[in-house]
Amino acid sequence: MIETTPKRPQKMSRPESKSEDSPDHVRTRPWSVPVRRSEVPEAGRRFDLKPDATARAAIAQLAGVVAVPRLEANFEVTPHGRGGLHVVGEISATVEQNCVVTLEPMENAIEEPVDLVFVPASALPAPLAGDEVEVPADDAPEVLIGDSVDLGAIATEFLALGVDPYPRKPGVVFEAPTDADEKAHPFAALAALKRESKKDEG
Repeated sequence: MIETTPKRPQKMSRPESKSEDSPDHVRTRPWSVPVRRSEVPEAGRRFDLKPDATARAAIAQLAGVVAVPRLEANFEVTPHGRGGLHVVGEISATVEQNCVVTLEPMENAIEEPVDLVFVPASALPAPLAGDEVEVPADDAPEVLIGDSVDLGAIATEFLALGVDPYPRKPGVVFEAPTDADEKAHPFAALAALKRESKKDEG
């Protein structure tokens, strides 16, 4: 059993039910590893997954990075309640990005814990008539779509969550451009008018 963090970093957005052959499915699911509830024994099942080069290229485009040379997903999937599944594990990846300061290529490592519960829609609690019940996002389960979970989609989404939107090479500090020419100063024109006014008074 791999070590995990009980609290997941961010709630996974619930996937929409789409046709496997639809353009939307291809665009939003660059890596698909569906696992049905019936394929998971009571003792659970371990999955050690690695996408191929084609899938990694599609994942890189979706995550907004130059490339994903490495992506590994290690999951323990166990039954949860009546018809649900519990996915626990982590994703580990290396992504290539461009430094926002120097624009030079660089690599970043991503390690994200995963802890998600999936239940059938019929198992979700229904609020009583006239009552408003708010469930914290971190505590609300995901909806099991079509009696299965897509481990590839989970790994892809958690990788995207872990990408640094402003990558910067170690030791690189952003410095605003300076201009020794006084005319470049935003208040240079005002200063010049003041000097001319003083000359006229003299």
